Amino acid sequence: MNAVTIDPREQKYARRKRVNQMAVGLALAAMAFGLFWLAWILVETVRLGVSGLVLSTFTQMTPPPNEVGGLANAIYGSVLMVSLATFIGAPIGIMAGIYLAEYDPHGWLASVTRFVNDILLSAPSIVIGLFVYAVVVSRFKTFSGWAGVIALALIVIPVVIRTTENMLQLVPPGLREAAYALGAPKWKVILSITMKAARAGVITGILLAVARIAGETAPLLFTALSNQFWTSNLGEPMASLPVTIFKFAMSPYENWQKLAWAGVFLITFAVLGLNILARVLTRHKN
Repeated sequence: MNAVTIDPREQKYARRKRVNQMAVGLALAAMAFGLFWLAWILVETVRLGVSGLVLSTFTQMTPPPNEVGGLANAIYGSVLMVSLATFIGAPIGIMAGIYLAEYDPHGWLASVTRFVNDILLSAPSIVIGLFVYAVVVSRFKTFSGWAGVIALALIVIPVVIRTTENMLQLVPPGLREAAYALGAPKWKVILSITMKAARAGVITGILLAVARIAGETAPLLFTALSNQFWTSNLGEPMASLPVTIFKFAMSPYENWQKLAWAGVFLITFAVLGLNILARVLTRHKN
């Protein structure tokens, strides 16, 4: 009897199919591994954090050990510093991104700017905090909210630069050419055509930058430090949620630990909400 011959093409196809199935299986396993820990973190955050969400959490100052109190001053300090850092850093990042994408995309200054921006993107936040400490805090001999704002703004700027440049590069060149053909000046084309087309992506980048700085602890430890009392003076130490969480979670006092978990819950779901909003804006754009 003649031996059954197998087509080499079928062997190659079967081998590729097995490799593909293995790759898909490994990818699904990696995804399931990540989702498992993410779900566990969210469950623990909700379980331990919801119990601390009472009215006093939002109306009272951070308390001494074993006394009733809340996180009002820390919430206010975080909102104030994050808002000011975004207000300072976002316009600088947008203007730098416009320059890189529209005015001098291939020049030496653009190359140097991109290189420095990549370093800032990958630099640990504690390094930025130490830099601001050396430049601002040590010079003025005091921790302050302004120092915290500067440190957070330095984290916002590279994220917004990269996002703005990438979004503007995705705008079809035909839109610019059509505007130039009508006699529109360059600044008008950028303002009315390219920035309008890339608006959703730029806003998404800003929201992601806000989500990143909202939970930063290390820069604030070296700049704003903390304050047990309510203060609106940015020239003195100011409380923030990340630093308060760090301090309370490391303590042996039950009331502080409970407030720490309440703060974790607030930050986690605030960041989650910002990320969801960014995804919604991106999907709307597409």
